[in-house]
Amino acid sequence: MRGIDRSAHESGKNAGATALATCMATIGFIGSGHIGGTVARLAVAAGHDVVLSNSRGPDTLSDLVGELGPHARAATPAEAAAAGDLVVVSIPLKAYRQVPVEPLRGKAVIDTNNYYPQRDGHIAELDDGTTTSSELLQAHLPDAHVVKAFNNIYFGHLGDLPRPAGSPERSALAIAGDDDAAKQTVAQFLDSIGYDAYDVGPLAEGRRYQPGTPAYGQPYVAPGADFPGPAHQVTADQLKQSLDAADRS
Repeated sequence: MRGIDRSAHESGKNAGATALATCMATIGFIGSGHIGGTVARLAVAAGHDVVLSNSRGPDTLSDLVGELGPHARAATPAEAAAAGDLVVVSIPLKAYRQVPVEPLRGKAVIDTNNYYPQRDGHIAELDDGTTTSSELLQAHLPDAHVVKAFNNIYFGHLGDLPRPAGSPERSALAIAGDDDAAKQTVAQFLDSIGYDAYDVGPLAEGRRYQPGTPAYGQPYVAPGADFPGPAHQVTADQLKQSLDAADRS
């Protein structure tokens, strides 16, 4: 596994990325659908507070807030962005320009988004490979620190695979980003909810686990099963093999 360098985190604090509290942090959610909702459930189970939002208004999140209990509340996207020590953006890519900019200044932002032209419409710079979906979000949020994560795992598998630190059954999730301190923050969060982080490198390397690559979705499916199938553990070494295969495809 490519480790997250703790010394880089310490030296990078002045970059403005938020350090995740060891025991509890507030996680903001811009988008609370399948992936956002699953991450919120894992976060609350790990002792974090969550502030949920979506495009339809706080009232539409009452069922999820009720399920999650006193550590959850609903808000507007701007309020969720302002409240979060760490913020998860989990919305259709076509809506990325609606993500509030100012409240995310200096914060680590997890981008779970994927580009699906049939849903998002064609985006020329993604079609021609000039950039990646996470880099588009980073350009929209120039003073935030975007880290790509959770985009290559089915939400059902994400909810099924968490294991305690040190468990031989623990799975790894890929992360990519340009700010070392932000990646450390995200790695700490992943650890708290039951996953190891595998650092793929700069944000542009997120292309190696976007839709259409060997690391997208299928590694977390039980061998021989049709997607989505039962969840399957993916170690850091196994994830690396899938990521490396993207370079050969």
